[in-house]
Amino acid sequence: MTALATHELQSPADLDHHLSTETLRSAFSHFPSGVAALAGVANGVKEGLVASSFTVGVSLEPALVSFAVQNTSRTWPRLKQAERIGISILGSEHTTVCRQLASKEGDRFAGLDIRSTQEGALFLDGAALWLDTTIYSELPAGDHTMVLLEVHGVHDHSSEHEPIVFHRSAFRNLRTAEGNQ
Repeated sequence: MTALATHELQSPADLDHHLSTETLRSAFSHFPSGVAALAGVANGVKEGLVASSFTVGVSLEPALVSFAVQNTSRTWPRLKQAERIGISILGSEHTTVCRQLASKEGDRFAGLDIRSTQEGALFLDGAALWLDTTIYSELPAGDHTMVLLEVHGVHDHSSEHEPIVFHRSAFRNLRTAEGNQ
């Protein structure tokens, strides 16, 4: 008897098949993710949003990263008009900045230390990493849109700024596991 056959004789996995929004949000929150601010100047106005769905290393040739944005977003239709989109991987001191940038009210950039490129990409000081990008492709994905971004430039600040992660609906710092120094 194979290992698979032996395993099949055990009791079946107990799964919740009621996939409500609440159930899925709770389940998905168990996967830690980085937090990225995407920002640029579109039609002369600073636009920005925060994404915990950001993924690096989608492709090395061309250099692509991705994130998912809700189809109901009011910011993405404006931000995607920017010539360049700056991505700032948020650092450990950005917890309140993250909430400010995600706000639907007021000036999201008030009081923030921001750098910009000539093409209009915006970056936050204190970030662990900056990526200068343009839109490569958009793909429908249920109630979201997957956005592929082509990377044109990088600046690594990780030796000065530890990135934060979003895990179980809270911001957390990274810790090096024993033996992984």
